[in-house]
Amino acid sequence: MTDTEQPFELRGVHHLALVCSDMARTVDFYERMLGLRLIKTVELPAGMGQHFFFDIGNGDSLAFFWFTDGPGPAPGLASPIARPDNGESTSAVASMNHVAFEVAPDRIEEYRRRLIDNGVECSVVVHHDDSEWTVTDEMHPGVFLSSVYFQDPDGILLEIAAWTKVLDAGDVRHRPAGAVTIPVAAGSKAE
Repeated sequence: MTDTEQPFELRGVHHLALVCSDMARTVDFYERMLGLRLIKTVELPAGMGQHFFFDIGNGDSLAFFWFTDGPGPAPGLASPIARPDNGESTSAVASMNHVAFEVAPDRIEEYRRRLIDNGVECSVVVHHDDSEWTVTDEMHPGVFLSSVYFQDPDGILLEIAAWTKVLDAGDVRHRPAGAVTIPVAAGSKAE
């Protein structure tokens, strides 16, 4: 393989698949609140459930499964318990922590206000260049990323985010951490 070759020619995210407890409520939230267009619906075989897809722009999709006999939610394991300002925002290895939707930097405050006006609680996370972040109630200039966190009706952590500067090689300056000993969750197949 040459320096210019990549093992895969990835073109972005085709879709991210999440699981909801109520497909009708999920469709209502993502269409009405975020203005996403439902582009494909699938009834799963043998009455197993449904799989619906929303267009999130740039040819990418956000999909939801609804399973007739799926297990209940597991906040703190499969997803964060709350927004960063309201509790623990960590989640287990191999879980989906949150979905960040890219928005134009000059619209992020307008969108935050729209969410709040529609009864959706939000938190602003200020991302500083020195790996520090702060939770606040208002937007701040001079950061590398503007972001607003909120949750959907199932508690899925969502974010609207905008890069506020052009990233360069100087923005990659931390060594990746190695593995730590991670306890296996009760009831998992690895036990």
